Amino acid sequence: MEVRGECVAGVREVGTGLSPFPFFCLHLISHPSTPTPISPPPLPLQTAALAAALEADTSSDSGAFSDGDAAFSDDEAGLDTTPWPTGEVDVSPADEAALAAFAPSSGGAAPSRTLADVILDKIREAEAKDGAVAAPPTPGGGRGGGGGGGAGPGPSHANLGLDPRVAEVYVGVGRLLSRYSAGKVPKALKVLPALRDWEAALHLTDPEAWSPHATFAATRLFVSNLSARGAQRFLALVLLPSIRRDIRANRRLHFALFQALKKAAYKPDAFFKGLLLPLCASGTCTLREAVIVAAALRRVSLPALPSAAALARLADMPYAGTTSFFIRALIDKGYALPYRVIDALVDHFARFTTDDRQMPVVWHQALLAFVGRYKHEIRAEDQAILVKLVKRQYHYAVTPEVLRELASARTRGVGGVGGAGVGAGATTTAQKRPALKAMEDPAALPPVELMEDD
Repeated sequence: MEVRGECVAGVREVGTGLSPFPFFCLHLISHPSTPTPISPPPLPLQTAALAAALEADTSSDSGAFSDGDAAFSDDEAGLDTTPWPTGEVDVSPADEAALAAFAPSSGGAAPSRTLADVILDKIREAEAKDGAVAAPPTPGGGRGGGGGGGAGPGPSHANLGLDPRVAEVYVGVGRLLSRYSAGKVPKALKVLPALRDWEAALHLTDPEAWSPHATFAATRLFVSNLSARGAQRFLALVLLPSIRRDIRANRRLHFALFQALKKAAYKPDAFFKGLLLPLCASGTCTLREAVIVAAALRRVSLPALPSAAALARLADMPYAGTTSFFIRALIDKGYALPYRVIDALVDHFARFTTDDRQMPVVWHQALLAFVGRYKHEIRAEDQAILVKLVKRQYHYAVTPEVLRELASARTRGVGGVGGAGVGAGATTTAQKRPALKAMEDPAALPPVELMEDD
């Protein structure tokens, strides 16, 4: 795969193009027509670079793929060969009703924010400082403000602080990404992570209208080239709303968006802070969304420290039913968790000792996974609390297994089965027994017979 690193008018191109998917039927993607030639002198450096990048892209590609572009392997295209279950996620109405009892009230749920909401807030703040009229609260409408269903993404480029010609470039990029399926992405999109005001320029491309494959290509590009904080904002404002919108519309997640969800784990801190924790904190996570995101969470490799911090945050959140899916997925990874996180998980489960509601099955499964993996790191008093808990919150199939794991546990700082016995007795015997030094007499060694040469 060819990696381009040339400098275009002083701005170095970042990232690489998206390789075509070899198992898809490739079709020609018609790039936007070449814009009107722009003379570089009267424009700023970044403006001239963006216009030159788009013009070079349209002139070199001309809407067709070269022979080298069609010969990429699955690894170069960023595809995963892990089997992905087809069809809708099997969610019964009984399961949805059981988890709905633990959902927080709609009044306390924080509304989800998209990139358009953030840009509109910035526009209103800028207009309030200038004494102008506030911008309309809805992101729809034409590019000059006016009304109804234009092709532009809403607020005018003047309010975003961008040159009109740069805005025209990214509006054209947005039209291309709305029908993108495979192949190279525009170079104007590749240089976008290097810009200071990348959020305003990205808003002009209308991310809500992107195709799933364009979202996957943009996720690879932005997560790889942005900082951890920038990647967090991209995941929270672009990828998370796209995933939830696709699940709500199709009752399943597109394969390209599932791959984008896995690519987002390239920066673990941004993945947790920008995608997983906001989804749980919103209070509106559905059972279907939890099952799909937890499936992606099990298929990626994440470091121990960010995962432990995310577990502690999930344990301290108000319980919403679907939180148990993510807690169980992180526990099943088998990390060596700090004692602080283990104690937080014990407190998370122990809060339901006095709860009269019947807990869902996924909560019992998360408790069994926690006790089975970390039973030897639980304190003796916490072990007694968990025994009291499972007697109150009983499940005919899971609770006996939880009690069996607790009965065979060597609690923290005590040792032995059930808190005393084997481990403690073995330690005492080893302390009383004197250490034997290995003494060896060279004269008492047996003779070593050597083979004679023939």
